[in-house]
Amino acid sequence: MTAPPEQTDPADRTVVPLTDPADGVGEVVATAAGLARTVAAFGGGTGPVAADAERASGYRYGQATYLVQLRRAGAGTALIDPVALPDLATLGDAVGDAEWVLHAASQDLPGLAEHGLRPARVFDTELAARLLGMERVGLAAVVAELLGLGLAKEHSAVDWSTRPLPADWLRYAALDVEVLVDLRDVLALRLEEAGKSEWATQEFEAVRTASPAPPRQDPWRRVSGTHTLRDRRRLAIVRALWHARDASARARDIAPGRVLPDRAIIAAAQAMPRTAGQLVQVGEFAGKGQRRRAASWQRAIDQAMALPESDLPSLRGPSTDAPPQARLWADRNPDAARRLAAARDLVARVAAEHTVPVENVLQPDALRRLCWTPPRPATSDAVAQFLRGRGAREWQVGLLAPGLAHAFADLA
Repeated sequence: MTAPPEQTDPADRTVVPLTDPADGVGEVVATAAGLARTVAAFGGGTGPVAADAERASGYRYGQATYLVQLRRAGAGTALIDPVALPDLATLGDAVGDAEWVLHAASQDLPGLAEHGLRPARVFDTELAARLLGMERVGLAAVVAELLGLGLAKEHSAVDWSTRPLPADWLRYAALDVEVLVDLRDVLALRLEEAGKSEWATQEFEAVRTASPAPPRQDPWRRVSGTHTLRDRRRLAIVRALWHARDASARARDIAPGRVLPDRAIIAAAQAMPRTAGQLVQVGEFAGKGQRRRAASWQRAIDQAMALPESDLPSLRGPSTDAPPQARLWADRNPDAARRLAAARDLVARVAAEHTVPVENVLQPDALRRLCWTPPRPATSDAVAQFLRGRGAREWQVGLLAPGLAHAFADLA
């Protein structure tokens, strides 16, 4: 492994603001005729396809895509409305096996797939920056450091379900794909110089082929502040209010947190009101909007209050095959705790040696599971097979399996 190339200190580099797309901002593609023209243009283009997608997180229910941005040499930039044009498969077919360049591809690929866009190859500029050990890996930061260009991000968290989309939002969206291919080329060169090109290829393919995340067990337990409640009846109130909120949010297509904030759910669980009148005395329910819906929230609370003890949720959460929290290992499984300490030390040393973040050297869950229930005997081949079974890539296996097996043997 060669040393990574020296990088210019960002503080010493002049950053030129990127304010307008080179080709201007065209009309949003929202008709079948417009899509046909876009398909023809991109099919006739050359090289990689720069891609991005915008959602309305925090405004709408779910993670639907509300704008797709694409750019390709010879085709220019296209801003496509996937609400008006939900099936974009012909566009994907037109570019064939061309490489798609995305930043943080795992965030956008699921939404693009819902519209028939499934790249045959991917280059993830964020992952590349991570593998190169860059301190800041957000798109604006990486573009500034490597290209000397300034990308404004003031519209990153706006409501992209808005129609029509404001002109300055569209300008922002077009700029997000303006320099992705140039950025890809610089990153690819640096990966090659650092001897990490094959690592990157494996990482990109893992992201491209990743299976959808399975549904969460007891998603209501993710309400912020639930960990402060140590009473099963109060947990039942959280669960009932979460389900009532989710049903309302889904029906109204509004982000759940805008229907009822987490802090209001926790406040109601702590207060355990017996009537809607008592509920609106809780500060988080005193506003006009919550007072108007107080009766429906109180019905959910009443249902939780009426449950028999046998139907109350457990304080410990659903049973899983995952190891317990690491802080408990010393008491429950001292041998596993020693293995974890040794394994973490090894991963940290490998990460430092190769200038890669610890979490990218190996997924933390895979490391914990290996240390909790290692193969017997924990030979290098057995450890390698275990890691592959938990999704580790070959470059990770090659760096870690021999050392982990050696560390476990020393502790035996």
